[in-house]
Amino acid sequence: MSAPARVDPPEPDADSAPFWDGLRAERITLPRCTDCGRLRFPPIGRCPWCASASSTAETVDGAGSVYSWIVVHRAFHAAMRDEVPYVVATVDLDAGPRMALRLDDADGSVDFGLRVRPRFVHHPEWTELRMVPGA
Repeated sequence: MSAPARVDPPEPDADSAPFWDGLRAERITLPRCTDCGRLRFPPIGRCPWCASASSTAETVDGAGSVYSWIVVHRAFHAAMRDEVPYVVATVDLDAGPRMALRLDDADGSVDFGLRVRPRFVHHPEWTELRMVPGA
């Protein structure tokens, strides 16, 4: 795997800081609503299902399956010009939430339901969550 492209780091807010801090420690930390019990992504201040502002942080293992995907042939950022083509997948985590993220090492064999697991890509100032086949 080549070195990750240099892109601007995310700017965490109070709601997303536990998620980004967790990634740095190679953990996926998501808010779980204390009223309806659902995990949510992205980490936002209120539950999109019941509107509660109450939640607790929960670590999930990140295993899941591909719901959909695209192959990117044109870099959206100049720093990623040397990385095309690459796959962006929508993944249904076994824990519940759906995430859109990069899928590495797919070698053209992506299919609906492909089992995936997390890969943590460390940049100098932040850590990126990607997925790889296998779970």
